[in-house]
Amino acid sequence: MPTPYWTGAVLLASIAIIVIAIVKCRLHPFLALLLASFFVGALTGMDPQRMATAIENGIGGTLGFLAAVIGLGSLLGKLMETSGAAERIGLALLKCRWLSTDVVMVLMGLICGITLFVEVGVVLLIPLAFSIARQTHTSLLKLTVPLCTALMAVHCVVPPHPAALFVTEKLGADVGRVIMGGLLVALVASLVGGCLFLTLAGKRLPFRAVPAAFSDVTARVKQTLPSPGASLGAIFLPVALMLMKTLSQIALPAQSAAAHLLAFFGNPVTALFIAVLVAGYTLGLRRNETMTSLLGKTESGFSAVANILLIIGAGGAFNTVLKESGLAQSLAQILCGLHMHPVLLAWLVALILHAAVGSATVAMMGAAGIVGPMLPLYPGVSPEIMVIAIGSGAIGCTIVTDSLFWLVKQYCGATLSETFRYYTSATLIASVAALGCTFLLSMFL
Repeated sequence: MPTPYWTGAVLLASIAIIVIAIVKCRLHPFLALLLASFFVGALTGMDPQRMATAIENGIGGTLGFLAAVIGLGSLLGKLMETSGAAERIGLALLKCRWLSTDVVMVLMGLICGITLFVEVGVVLLIPLAFSIARQTHTSLLKLTVPLCTALMAVHCVVPPHPAALFVTEKLGADVGRVIMGGLLVALVASLVGGCLFLTLAGKRLPFRAVPAAFSDVTARVKQTLPSPGASLGAIFLPVALMLMKTLSQIALPAQSAAAHLLAFFGNPVTALFIAVLVAGYTLGLRRNETMTSLLGKTESGFSAVANILLIIGAGGAFNTVLKESGLAQSLAQILCGLHMHPVLLAWLVALILHAAVGSATVAMMGAAGIVGPMLPLYPGVSPEIMVIAIGSGAIGCTIVTDSLFWLVKQYCGATLSETFRYYTSATLIASVAALGCTFLLSMFL
């Protein structure tokens, strides 16, 4: 077992390698995580063959389940994107006259963000923000910040998003419970960070019109979009199936036929597979799309999946090396000696890592490897709460290292100072609100 000082030094050095490799050397996160894995294995004295096997098993064991889920999730998101279902949901929400525009943007981000990668969600939904800004003479910051805060929140705490699902699997949490708790936390965090904060800013919030560079960006015509029912069904069908599995475990005898059937349909792979088939019909074939056209549109989404899979696989390798080298067990004892609440610790680690590497996905995987080993030492804290705590931390500190920071700046035509003052602050406030909500949720989950 490594000594406490050596454990801390190796861990800090491995994190420094990841940060420097990604931020300074512009190395792909996949290579940076693999480099850190080899570094940890070498400094902890692992046999070279055992180290290579651990990395191989970490990649294979992680992707064995997640590859199918991420692939199916990407197909579903692509169908939402190409059919215009996301915009249709946004237009339906805009009819709710009793909701303010910033709250509409939050709900739009939360609902559509369940199936869309965060950057895709921003690019896809920003035309609606432009349209609302033009019609109501509202500052783009008032619309874009809530939208992007909500997209980031659901990206971090709600499966089947890759990072949230990765942490859920690593910590042995129940997917349905994480979805229920994550949606609640994401809603509270987005409303506090994305709406309340900007409302309190009041007149200090600068007016930003649609930049001239995006003057030709417009939302699609309503008549060309699918129905609200089909659009919402594509999003909530897999979520409903996974939640039914969780509820069946509470309400039905474990060995009953109904419980087994719901467990099958509620498995993330099965639920997403069914959702893709249904969405292919309701968002495609029923709207006179051909199978050839659908194939062409959905295939283009796999390039982004390959990138995510590589990062997820390398994250699994890094976590496995931490465990096989004995560093994880030693680290768990050190963390317990800090006398810090595990939820607060998980949140803080993810927050710092996100600020450092600029990727919520990499931050959450790193936090899972650091915090996960201490979970058995705190039997009173459920793995679901720890998953949500890690995701809550990853919401915050969206700064210049994160591509989303620059998307918000460019789309709003804001200065660097304004983006820091309003968007970075919004994500940090949302992260703190999510932490508080997670602590409250820990009393029930």
